[in-house]
Amino acid sequence: MSPAELHADSIVIDGLIIAKWNRDLFEDMRKGGLTAANCTVSVWEGFQATVNNIVASNNLIRENSDLVIPVRTTADIRKAKEQGKTGILYGFQNAHAFEDQIGYVEVFKQLGVGIVQMCYNTQNLVGTGCYERDGGLSGFGREIVAEMNRVGIMCDLSHVGSKTSEEVILESKKPVCYSHCLPSGLKEHPRNKSDAELKFIADHGGFVGVTMFAPFLAKGIDSTIDDYAEAIEYVMNLVGEDAIGIGTDFTQGHGQDFFEYLTHDKGYARRLTNFGKIVNPLGIRTVGEFPNLTETLLKRGMSERVVRKVMGENWVRVLKDVWGE
Repeated sequence: MSPAELHADSIVIDGLIIAKWNRDLFEDMRKGGLTAANCTVSVWEGFQATVNNIVASNNLIRENSDLVIPVRTTADIRKAKEQGKTGILYGFQNAHAFEDQIGYVEVFKQLGVGIVQMCYNTQNLVGTGCYERDGGLSGFGREIVAEMNRVGIMCDLSHVGSKTSEEVILESKKPVCYSHCLPSGLKEHPRNKSDAELKFIADHGGFVGVTMFAPFLAKGIDSTIDDYAEAIEYVMNLVGEDAIGIGTDFTQGHGQDFFEYLTHDKGYARRLTNFGKIVNPLGIRTVGEFPNLTETLLKRGMSERVVRKVMGENWVRVLKDVWGE
C-alpha cells in the first residue's frame, strides 16, 4: 500500500483535540482522514457550564451530521469509518465539573463523556495538577476513580502531577492514560513525563498518547513532523507498540484569549505558565495534514502493522476495555 492508501484504510484516532468547534474544523477532520477524536468540552467549567458546552456541541454535531457523528462506543468509531465521517467523543481536561458529587460521573457518562482528566494543571478535589506541589490522590478522588471505573470513563493523567498520577494508576481497576504528553527525556518540562513515569503507566496496563504541542518539543516552534515522529518513536521504545497512540492537542482556530484562559488557574486567577508563540510542527500544522504523519512514520521505517496500531487501533482496543464492551 502507498502511504495515502494505508492512511485511508486505517482507523485514525486523535486522543485529544481542543480546537475551536465549527464546520471548518469538521471539514478539516475529513480532509485529514480522522476516524474519531477525543474533543474537550470542559477545562475550568463547573457542572452547569459543562452541560451547556455539551448542549452546544450536540447541536453542532447535529447541524453537521454529513461530516461527524457522536461516539458512545467503539462500534460508533467503526461506524464513523464505514460512513466516511469523523466520530466525536466528548472528554474533560479537568474533573472539576464533577464538583463534589460522585453521582455526576454517571450523569456525564450518559451525556457521552468517555474520557476525563483528573486535574488540569492545579489542585482540585480529586488531586493535584503538574504545576504545583503534589498532594496526591484525595480520598474523594479514590471514590471518583472507582466510579469512573464502574460507569466506563477513562482516567486521563496528562496534566496531572507525578504523585497523583502514580496513585491513580495504582487505584484504577481499568487502564488509564496520558492522552497527550511528551517525554522529558527529549525536553525537560513540567508537562512532560519521565522515562520512569512512561514505563510505570505501561507496566500497569495504561496507555500513552503522544502530543506535538510545540512548547513541549525540544525544538519548540521550529519543530517539524519528523521531530514529532522522533518523540513517538522515543515513547514507543519505552512503552511498547501496544500502549501508544496519537493525542495531538490541536488548538486550531483559537486566539490568544483562549490560551490566556488555559494558562491561568481556574481560567482567571494566577498565571501558571506562558507558552509564547504557538506554531504546530511543519508538516502537521492543521488537522487536514494528518496523512503526512502516516507517511512520515512509514518513511522512518515503521511497519504498516505498527503504524495502524499507533494511528488508532491501540486507542480502540483500550477504550473498548475501559468502556466495558
